[in-house]
Amino acid sequence: MFDHLSPNTLNRNNSRSYITSSPAQNKPVLAQNTVAPSNSASATFVRPHLAKQQAFVRVIDSCIVLMSLWLTIFVLKQNWPGEYDWNDLYLSYGFSGLLVFQFFAEYNEVYNNWRGAPLSNQLFRIIGSWLLTLLTIILLSFFTRAVVDTSRLAIGIWSISNLVFLTTFHASYHYLVRIARPADRHTLSVGIVGANSLGHRLLDTFTAMPALGYKFAGFYDDRKPQPGRRMIGAEDQLKGGLERLYEDARSGAVETIFVTLPMAAENRVREILDKLGDTTATVFYVPDLFAFNLVSSRCVMLQGIPCFSVYGSPFDQEPLDSMLKRAEDILLSSLILCLIALPMLFIAIGVKISSAGPILFRQKRYGVDGTPINVWKFRTMTVCENGAKVTQATRNDARIKPYGAFLRKYSLDELPQFFNVIQGRMSIVGPRPHAVAHNELYRKEISQYMLRHKVKPGITGLAQVNGCRGETDTLEKMESRVTYDLRYIQNWSLLMDLKVIFLTIFQVFRDPNAY
Repeated sequence: MFDHLSPNTLNRNNSRSYITSSPAQNKPVLAQNTVAPSNSASATFVRPHLAKQQAFVRVIDSCIVLMSLWLTIFVLKQNWPGEYDWNDLYLSYGFSGLLVFQFFAEYNEVYNNWRGAPLSNQLFRIIGSWLLTLLTIILLSFFTRAVVDTSRLAIGIWSISNLVFLTTFHASYHYLVRIARPADRHTLSVGIVGANSLGHRLLDTFTAMPALGYKFAGFYDDRKPQPGRRMIGAEDQLKGGLERLYEDARSGAVETIFVTLPMAAENRVREILDKLGDTTATVFYVPDLFAFNLVSSRCVMLQGIPCFSVYGSPFDQEPLDSMLKRAEDILLSSLILCLIALPMLFIAIGVKISSAGPILFRQKRYGVDGTPINVWKFRTMTVCENGAKVTQATRNDARIKPYGAFLRKYSLDELPQFFNVIQGRMSIVGPRPHAVAHNELYRKEISQYMLRHKVKPGITGLAQVNGCRGETDTLEKMESRVTYDLRYIQNWSLLMDLKVIFLTIFQVFRDPNAY
């Protein structure tokens, strides 16, 4: 997925997309003269870039998970002989933890090529993967009742010690790699073809991530300065035109070249690549996909052909993500409904007593892919608008009675929507659903507004925990909300969902825009 908000995006996406590698530098390069599949003798294709170090790290992590549990039992046995013995149940815990951790580590991209990324990025993914592993094991133990036959002390010590060992190993490995191959001794002179916005973004990435070992030589561009093409004011970083590029590549003055010219210049790019084929420089072609406002974009390989999605859902290509999201909704909604069942009963009685009308307010809104759904709320107004015109609630709205204002302030009117989640019409976290009338209005005013419906609507969302709640009396407010909604779709993960839920709990009690 393209995450244009992360400084690690370019390195991460290139590691997935440019799939053959240079043996000397173990970095992706443009595939040339690749042996074609038997069914297409003249075609070339791109192979996934796989680092052997990743397999090594996986093996060490697996050993750590098992050995940390064995070491825990061994130490406890020395202090309490006969009470703590290694048995098949602890062995099943160890292998279960190993398999589940490897799943979540792969899911959270722990073993992807994060060269140049800060250590904190890697540790966050490892800690999150192990915490999700523990949560899964706890749930499995609870339902199988295996927890009564094992020592809680041993499992608790294993949980903490394994996390310490994993983070220590990855931190040590991170620094050992940097010591073995320091950027100041293994720098590569890099030239960028195209002094445009993408080229400058690439340069910013090199500057922010010195561990990549790239030393910027300059831009190469013979176009005239013009907005949207060659950026104005980049003359001090311009080393020359294309002829100078070919000379520097042949002489070795520039060792790695990134071509960032627009895709419209296909013939020119082809000519540049052909001439660079007469040099020993490593060449990358960076397609300017960021010219589009990518929503949950990813690279899909079809028989070696890279296909980039522009608009999509994070669940389109990963059915397992959809299953995990659904499991999260069912599990948390069931737990929450058990906790709020009695409070909801008292709220319903209060709604019935406070004003005339139905207890529940049902309004038609758009669900995933724009499919109409009925969303339930406790009624907080004296009217139930559900037609072609729906007036938003405003501060001190006369339609809202005091009891309804109390429910709205603390979002208690939203509680029936957990039944929508159980039904599969909504999710706990996602873009908040708007009335159909508002959707039809804003889809004409805001570009890509309807893309927020690529996922199920949510009870809470990234926009709500960032202050975008309440009346949208200006177009700018709705645009801000849509921006957060699309950002959520672009960067979705289970960890993000849990973070939004956590922040929502505190946001409910201190949001001045709730009325």
